[in-house]
This record gives sequence, C-alpha cells and structure tokens, in this order.
Amino acid sequence: MEPIAIKKDDEIIDLQTAKAKNIDIESSHKIYPENSKEALEVIRHSTAHLMAQAIKELYPDAKFFVGPVVDEGFYYDFRTNEKISEDDLKKIEKKMAEIAKRKLEIERYEISKDEAIEKFKDDDLKQEVLKSIPSDVVSIYRQGEWEDLCRGPHVPNTKFLKHFKLMRVAGAYLGGDENKEMLTRIYGVAFADKKALKDYVTMIEEAKKRDHRKLGGELELFMFSEEVGAGLPLWLPKGARLRSKLEDLLFKAHRKRGYEPVRGPEILKSDLWKRSGHYQNYKENMYFTEICDDESKQSCVEYGIKPMNCVGHIMIYKSKKRSYRELPIKYFEYGVVHRHEKSGVLHGLFRVREFTQDDAHIFCKPEQIKDIVIEVLGFVDEIMRSFNFSYEMEISTKPQKAIGDDAIWEVATKALKEALDENGHRYGIDEGGGAFYGPKIDIKITDAIGRKWQCGTIQVDFNLPERFELEFTDSDNSAKRPVMIHRAILGSFERFIGILIEHYAGEFPFFIAPIQVIFVPIAEPHVAYAKELQSRLLEMGVDSEIYDSKDSLNKRIRNAEKQKVPMVVVIGDKEVEQKSVAIRDRREKMQYNLEEKEFFEKIKEKLSEVRF
Repeated sequence: MEPIAIKKDDEIIDLQTAKAKNIDIESSHKIYPENSKEALEVIRHSTAHLMAQAIKELYPDAKFFVGPVVDEGFYYDFRTNEKISEDDLKKIEKKMAEIAKRKLEIERYEISKDEAIEKFKDDDLKQEVLKSIPSDVVSIYRQGEWEDLCRGPHVPNTKFLKHFKLMRVAGAYLGGDENKEMLTRIYGVAFADKKALKDYVTMIEEAKKRDHRKLGGELELFMFSEEVGAGLPLWLPKGARLRSKLEDLLFKAHRKRGYEPVRGPEILKSDLWKRSGHYQNYKENMYFTEICDDESKQSCVEYGIKPMNCVGHIMIYKSKKRSYRELPIKYFEYGVVHRHEKSGVLHGLFRVREFTQDDAHIFCKPEQIKDIVIEVLGFVDEIMRSFNFSYEMEISTKPQKAIGDDAIWEVATKALKEALDENGHRYGIDEGGGAFYGPKIDIKITDAIGRKWQCGTIQVDFNLPERFELEFTDSDNSAKRPVMIHRAILGSFERFIGILIEHYAGEFPFFIAPIQVIFVPIAEPHVAYAKELQSRLLEMGVDSEIYDSKDSLNKRIRNAEKQKVPMVVVIGDKEVEQKSVAIRDRREKMQYNLEEKEFFEKIKEKLSEVRF
C-alpha cells in the first residue's frame, strides 16, 4: 500500500513537502489511506480541493475563499453567479469522480506573499485569504489546471480520492462576519473505503429521523418563536415535565454528595466582570445593560448579564470567614446564563442564547484537588451509565488568551492528569483548549448511533481565587488561598435534553419520560377507574394522561403509541371488575396483564432504574 503522508514530531506532512525539505520518508511514521484520524484529515482536505476543482469546471465564474477540514468532513466557501442547490450535488459529485480518475499529481510550490497578491490580483476572495496570512511566503497546491492557496497537507495524487459524498449546501458569511457578503458553502465527507462511507451515510439518515428539532415539535416538548427572539427556547408542558424530572433527580444526587444549593443574580456589576477577567476575555459573548438612579442619567452603573455562575458563587464564599475545617465547600446551582451567539451558529437546543447550567463550584485546599476530581469523575460515571452513554475524557491546556502565570497552569494541569491516571481513565490532550482562567477535563459522550457530543467539564482554577482574594484560615491560623474547581456534568439542560431526544429517538426511559403512562379506557364506564389510577400515580410523581375521546379504540391506541410513551394501559370491563390493567410496554416490547398491586410495584421498579 502506498503512503499518502508522513508524521514527524506530531506534525502531518505530505510527501511533496517532505521531499522538498529533504525529510527522510522511510524513517518517518508513514500514513496510509485508511480511516485513522491522521489519514482522514489528509484525505478530506484533498477531497475539498477536488470538490473545488469540480465546481470550477462546472461553474467557470466561481471564486473560492477557504476549504478546511472540520470534525465530520470538509467544506468550501465560494461565490458563483449561478444559484447552487441540493439538487446540484450529484452533478458535482459526478464531476469529482471524473477528475479523480484522471490521476492528477498534486503539486506544492511556494511564492512570496507579494507575488501571490499580484498573481491573484483579480480575485477578491483570494485577497481576503492573503490578508490573514502573516508569513512572507505562501504555499500553493496545484492539480491539473486548478490551484489554490493552502498550507496542506494533501495526498500525492487524486487517485486516492474515491469514497466521498456531498452532504448539503448552506450559506456562510465571508470570514464569519455578519456584515460581509454571504457565500455559498458545500459540506462533504470522505473516507478511505466504501464501507466506512456507507456506514456514515446510514448514520446520517438515522440522525435525520432523530433530529431533536423535529421530534421536539412532534412530541410537543419545546418551541422557538421569532417574536420571542432567536436562540430563546420556550418549554411546553411536556418538555417542562421532562426537564423538571431531570432537575429533581440531579438535585437529590447533589445533596447526597454534600453539595449545598445556592442562587446568584442574573446580572452583576461590570466591575466584578472586570475583576474576574470576563470583561477583557469574554466581553464579545456577553450582554450588558445600564441601571440609572435618576432621569438625567448622571449616575448610571453598567451591569453584565452573567454568561457563567462562578462570580456569584465566589461572592457567596466571601460572605464570611472560612476555616480549613469547612473545606471542601461545594456549591451548586441551576444557573440561567446568557451568551451572545451569532445567529448563524444557533441550532435548536444545541446552541442557544439562554440556557441553564447544572453548575457547581468547589472550594478546596490544593492537596484536595485530586480526590475531589476523582469523586466528580465517579459522579459523572453514574449519570452517564444511567442514560446508557459511553464517554471519553480530554484535558484542555492553557489557551493563548489566558490569565495567570505558567507555573500555576502547570500545577493545575498536573492535578487533572494525576486524577485521571489514578482512576484508570484514558484521555486525550487538547493543546490550548482550556478556559481563560484554568485547564479543564472535557467529557465527551457517545450516543446510540455513534456520534460524539461535548457535555460536562471539570476545571481547576487558581486564578479567580487570587483575583478575588479568597481566603481560609488554616490549622496554623495563617490565611491561605483556596483552589476553585468549576464543574458541570450535563453542561446545560438545554443541550443535554437535545442530546437525550436524539439518543433515545424520543423514547425516553421511564424515570424522565414527560408522559410515563397513557390510559386508554375502552368505553365511558371505564374512565373512572383510569382516573383513580392516574391520581395514585401522580402521588408517586408519575405523569399520565387519559385518552377517552370519541375516536375508535384502535385509533386512540395508535395515537398513544405515537407519543412514544413507555407504557400504554388499556382498561375494559375485565380490568375494572378484577382491579387489573392490560399493559402495552413500549420499551420491553411486550403486552401483559397485571393486578393493580403488581402494576404499582412495576411502576416503582421502573422509577428505580436511575442509578445516580
């Protein structure tokens, strides 16, 4: 098998570049055309260029901006006078396959930035790309008659590009700037073999059926309204029921583990946000308002609507003197936060402007960090297993935009690694991906159809306690600085519920289902018994509905099953007379009869399925 690139000192280098730099290819780690992370990065990058070449041949007036690799594939942003729709993707794919079969060599060459500016003087989009390149030398990749500015790496020949599919057409602002023109963006995927591509396409088709925006409407869980504003979800009764069940379970789980509930305001003076560093490092994601004490507006004070809950919890910690005997102190809050997200990135419950975090902050001594992180990891494990999620961990290190010196960051990062190592967790490293105030562990879950989602996070913070001069009195009566651990397990209720909807395809486990039981009385004389059972279920915290409309029995049963409820209970003469129920159990895919006592024992058993 021919290699498509090499890896040297953790850098992927294409064969053309390796030869130009006299790097010994034979002694390097070779990357072959397979479905590894490194190989797919190269294959997808080159397939983006293949797509651009096909578009150029089909639409000669097309001009191109950028075409990077993204998590699930690649895209290219471009401009053309012709409107391109989803219907055109097959035509573009066909042209791509034709070009790939030409077995074009992919060549790399370098020119000075000034030469590039002259070379592309008639291409305004290339001029925009060149503005963002700091180097005096730029690289260009050429295949046949098509070429583009690019850092690479790329496969050596188009013959390696066989298994791809274009997924969708979208609009994208030039450089992500809403004030600039809208370009056309085409997304695609590519793999090293036919099976991997087929499996991915099958997964995408399944994902469409599970789309939480679609199911959220069909199951009457939540809605969005342009009159209310983009990114601001409205929770309908059934969705609010589901959410409250999740909140109640987590509240009890927190209290059981020694967390104390607290509540902070949704707006705080901007001076606090300046002190925390959010004003300088996070201002573009925040909303601000002014409160004025007089009509002349001579004494106005700026307030920031909180994007995070940490500052409020810091002020609660500072409300009195603290002793080492109290530590660790664990505060938790279902904190409503607001973040200024651009309209182009809003996506159902996954990306909103208002959301509620299952947030906690733990104040501890430095020597307690490892044990606390291990304890939190155990909490994470219990929750994820209750929802049948597998998950993985990733440590994110100091970003470019950060507060605090390197020594503090090194101590915090080391503590996280030690906790994961001691607990036997495997983990990856995301260099530069930490929060501006500290390194973190990101928890990434895998759903029922194999997709990965970023959810919870555990962050070690030495910096905010320093900025706010937090203290505790140690055993020798000296004043010491505590460490602050930021922790969210779900991440946000909105995002996590969106993931749950897609994970379960709307068929929630009994303990959080918005409607857990639907009673279908066969006739009017059976309604009273259904109401009696419904009343007893409500006392147990179980939500149910009675379908006693004038529709036929079969239609009412079908309508009940469309709601994806765990349990449909049919009641007729026999059930009323014998004090029993006829059950259709959706999750167990069974039908059976139970006496009334057995029915309530079954309900208790189903409620106990949750393990956190």
